[in-house]
Amino acid sequence: MDTAVLTLRVPVEVKQQLDQLADATHRSKSWLAGEAIQRYLDIEAWQIGETVTALAEADAGDFASNEEIAALKAKYAT
Repeated sequence: MDTAVLTLRVPVEVKQQLDQLADATHRSKSWLAGEAIQRYLDIEAWQIGETVTALAEADAGDFASNEEIAALKAKYAT
């Protein structure tokens, strides 16, 4: 896998936590930071994709019917 250098500033506390995690897991700080960034990007991409899909459904008028809402309400009513 090709890699690139990325320099960034973080709060001292974040750097200390990264140092501690690297020591505890025997992983490099670079690996941990890259993993954290990748997880963040994956989650954000998923959320954006779901939002785009939901907006397209709303624009198309694809909403639950009154009957579907009533059935859902009855299902979870206590």
